[in-house]
Amino acid sequence: MAQTSSPAAVDLAAALSARIRGVGTSQIGLVADRGRDDPEVVKLWIGEGDLPTPPFIVEAAHRAMLDGHTRYTTSLGLPALREALGAYHARHWGVDIPPDRFAVTAGGMNAIMQAAQVLLEPGDEIIIPSPAWPNLREAVRIAGGVPVAVPYRRLPDGRFALPLADIAAAITARTRVIMVNSPSNPTGWTMPLAEMTALRDLARDRGLWILSDEVYAHFTYGNRIAPSFLQICTEDDRLIVTNTFSKNWAMTGWRAGWVIYPRGLAPTFAKLGQYSTTSISTFVQHACIAALAEGDGFIRTMVDRCAEARTILVDGLSGLPGVTAAPPDGAFYLMARMGGDEPSLDLALRLLREAKVGVAPGTAFGPEGEGLVRICFAISPALAREAVERLSAVLRRAG
Repeated sequence: MAQTSSPAAVDLAAALSARIRGVGTSQIGLVADRGRDDPEVVKLWIGEGDLPTPPFIVEAAHRAMLDGHTRYTTSLGLPALREALGAYHARHWGVDIPPDRFAVTAGGMNAIMQAAQVLLEPGDEIIIPSPAWPNLREAVRIAGGVPVAVPYRRLPDGRFALPLADIAAAITARTRVIMVNSPSNPTGWTMPLAEMTALRDLARDRGLWILSDEVYAHFTYGNRIAPSFLQICTEDDRLIVTNTFSKNWAMTGWRAGWVIYPRGLAPTFAKLGQYSTTSISTFVQHACIAALAEGDGFIRTMVDRCAEARTILVDGLSGLPGVTAAPPDGAFYLMARMGGDEPSLDLALRLLREAKVGVAPGTAFGPEGEGLVRICFAISPALAREAVERLSAVLRRAG
């Protein structure tokens, strides 16, 4: 019997939930879709380094598969991996986090989504310093929350600042969470420990949660490592920390991350993991153990490489007409002002056409990013020089 077709005029997208219909389209994707298949384009639009995953991590995954580690495991993650995460945090930040305060997630994005699901009721507000990674805003919206942007202050030299008073002024009766991403994607702003302490005190006083995304902690320039809220908070504070294996160990495609939560919340995150991903691949978790145990040297190599590319880009672009490019304190992005009054998305598309360099428009990170572009410098020095040469040719003509 022939099936009856739906009327052609029916728009099934309109039948979806309003919450999902309101999720934004990535402007980074809009630019990348124009040039991702062009081999001549220098692709600096996405937050991903150009190094492959280190062989010792790949080999650990291969061994685990051969050894039969291909079945389900606990939704919180392998006990051995959670112990390794505890040792990693003790080594780098001097903190004692027991295994039952870690949950292994399908990348940092899944960690943020779980945190948003745990913390937010429909209509709850979460303060997000902006420009901000767009996934933060959209995860909040998907969870039913309301993102409230607090703009960074732009200093005369092009750096960014975030006065605590600006955060305090944004708090309302609906505020539930203060989000901090330090070092920041895309601005590179890095929160000092003293300011973390002041924000912790404010959150305690107002009964608010802090959601701290600490993905880029190793990527600092001039400091050993970025501070963590874990250093100044107790196990009973309203603090959730998210992180990922993607950046430190060139594992973006492996989809592994973790979340740290207060004492006593393991059953909650175990249920959340069970009903969202069940668990991440068991053999990937064995690879993550190897990354934590053997990967500090690779992190140092990555950071040194980024530091060199950062210098090349800042020195090469900052003297061009109409360009302000201050060296960021952390992460691996240069948030530069260029192009005069040209809208950021138009500028990014023009640079793709004329320079064959792919950058992210500043407005991909919120309206506070207008007039800016984000350039990823987790690349080789040679590629950084090539990008400078191409961009300089186009920007000098425009100037």
